[in-house]
Amino acid sequence: MTATSTQTRIPGYLAGTWTIDPVHSEVGFSVRHMMVSKVRGKFKTFSGEIVTADDPLESSVIAEVDLGSIDTGNEQRDAHIRSADFFEVETYPTMTYRSTGIRAEDGQYVLDGRLTLKGVTRNVPLALELNGFGPDPYGGQRVGFTATGEINRRDFNVNFEAPMANGGAVVSDKITLHLEVEAVKA
Repeated sequence: MTATSTQTRIPGYLAGTWTIDPVHSEVGFSVRHMMVSKVRGKFKTFSGEIVTADDPLESSVIAEVDLGSIDTGNEQRDAHIRSADFFEVETYPTMTYRSTGIRAEDGQYVLDGRLTLKGVTRNVPLALELNGFGPDPYGGQRVGFTATGEINRRDFNVNFEAPMANGGAVVSDKITLHLEVEAVKA
């Protein structure tokens, strides 16, 4: 796929460097709880940079998340997640994601990258949806993306165990990631 053919399918595409706008973005997740429901959470503090290349498939992203900023809507649970049972934020205060490539797959985009959490780095692909490029009311340019993916928490040494009497787990191993990202052109 050439840059020209890709760009013609991306209306308003702009190459450049973009700073993630944390006020209009969200880094969130969900995890099954007690086998019957899902708990959702987000991180309130994060930053990152996106570079849209002349060829969109050569674009890149780097992002950093402050793990201490977790918010699940319950301070007691958030404090537990910050502890050594889960994130161990005093030793590992941040989580990072560095892209390694973008590919088109079955008419969709996949952002390949390396996620580092608790000192462990693993490949984590994210399904990527481009929401659009456009001007903002301040004379700048903005871009928006949605990204989703899954990780196994045990792959990152998040090994908290709380088995239930029926054989299930209080917290599932699978974590679903959901990101809504808006960025401002530098």
